[in-house]
Amino acid sequence: MEYGNVPGMFRLNETRLVRDYENYLVEEERSRNTITKYMHDLNSYFIFLQGEAVTKESLVCWKEKLMQTYLPASVNSMLAAVNGFLEWAGYPQYRVKPLKIQREIFTKPEKELSKEEYIRLVKAAEEKQNCRLALILQTICATGIRVSELRFITLETARTGRAVVDCKGKKRTVFLPGALSRALQEYCRKHGIKEGVVFRTKNRRPLDRSNIWRDMKNLCCSAGVEPEKVFPHNLRHLFARTYYHMEKDLSRLADLLGHSNVTTTRIYTMESGVEHAKQVERMGLVVLRI
Repeated sequence: MEYGNVPGMFRLNETRLVRDYENYLVEEERSRNTITKYMHDLNSYFIFLQGEAVTKESLVCWKEKLMQTYLPASVNSMLAAVNGFLEWAGYPQYRVKPLKIQREIFTKPEKELSKEEYIRLVKAAEEKQNCRLALILQTICATGIRVSELRFITLETARTGRAVVDCKGKKRTVFLPGALSRALQEYCRKHGIKEGVVFRTKNRRPLDRSNIWRDMKNLCCSAGVEPEKVFPHNLRHLFARTYYHMEKDLSRLADLLGHSNVTTTRIYTMESGVEHAKQVERMGLVVLRI
């Protein structure tokens, strides 16, 4: 690291230091996706610096620039990446405070995928004779797994009705509904899959999430579902809302989703507010009618 002569700033050898920080994140067993994002956000800050020294003022200016382009949650995510780097480098005094965000209690209606829309997506996939995609949609939605966890769905797990999912070093058991287990086994039989991952490429490698994302978007028109609602993680949200409606057990739901904090789980159970509006109407507390 190269130090400047002016108090309150330092210069750095970006390439070497960032490489060392990336190695540190690997040693800390951070996920590859997390590391990739951190490196992207750090690079964004270095581009903003244009070779100038790191200062608290430059970070504040970068923060203000981000606020003009990104949503508060995205801004905080990018700040967390740089703050973490500065902490590791031994310069915690340069860190900037994240934006204060008031917790939302309702989701935007245009982003909430309903059960009816989900069913239309599955049927659209079947009509396009894309049985694999139809089964992927049902596997994610019926189990609540992440799209990155599809690789743990194997012929063996289909037979036993349960899968052990390992995400970021945390293992949990995921149960497969009987109908899903039978459908997965039948799919494997038809496609000559004798063992291993169910959803695979021709080279027997697990499907890439980007391909699944693209294929889901291609269903929007025929299914009559807005593209903003159609992405793998929304299926996980639908699982969470459906389970919570039945059981009202947030702690148990957190375990099923693999969350270490129920605060995260609360986000998954948020609704658009339509049901709340109906409840307010049923309360009948408006007496005077004009």
